[in-house]
Amino acid sequence: MSLNYTNSIPLHIQLKKKIEEKILNREYTEKIPSERELMKEYYVSRSTVRKSISQLVQEGILEIKRGKGTFVALKPINDWLGNLSSTNETIKKMGIEPDAKLIRTQILNDDSLIKIINLSEAYYFERVRYANKVPIGIERHYYPIEIGKQLIKYDLNRVAFYDLLEKELNIIALEAEHEIYSVNATKLDAKLLNIPVHSNLLHAKRKITDINGAFIELENALYRADMYSFKINLSRNGNKVRNMNIN
Repeated sequence: MSLNYTNSIPLHIQLKKKIEEKILNREYTEKIPSERELMKEYYVSRSTVRKSISQLVQEGILEIKRGKGTFVALKPINDWLGNLSSTNETIKKMGIEPDAKLIRTQILNDDSLIKIINLSEAYYFERVRYANKVPIGIERHYYPIEIGKQLIKYDLNRVAFYDLLEKELNIIALEAEHEIYSVNATKLDAKLLNIPVHSNLLHAKRKITDINGAFIELENALYRADMYSFKINLSRNGNKVRNMNIN
């Protein structure tokens, strides 16, 4: 497999994207090929290979273990179905540092919202979520207007929505309807997550109500399939049988 040697894009950038694609497609899951093997496969110099790997190391996608080689550093984030927890809580349990970047907020008037949450308008929040500074997902939240007006007062780049709801607004989430399916990344999604267009994403749709059955939040989230997985406990006749990964 060769690169496009007549393209204006530098070879080390092209090679970097090739390696990223193989990680996303799970062709590389642990150790990647050696410098010599990559030179031979892509017909490039050692300096080109090293530039590509260096950038991937800086981005937290690869890590170099002296005397052993270069390994995939991305660790899938495991979220347990049946446990209503925030993304922050899930990432922290993995020993990874969570972060967020608020992209957009606005009040939406959309007829389709009426069918889903029985509201004619909703406060909309969009954030990119990070794990160890690597973008892992895009979360799009819809709240009743009154809740949204309270949330917008806080620094949403730093604070988890669930923490604000429970600790600051005294709103306790009790139940959630959770739907998960596979989608392909759009150009916008790919740009926000720094991944190739049409990469596989997990679409997690969750509707949350409080202890009185009142609507709290609708979340439409997209997570990188190479970094995020969902687990569920299944039982038959009351006996736990196994765990399943959905990824």
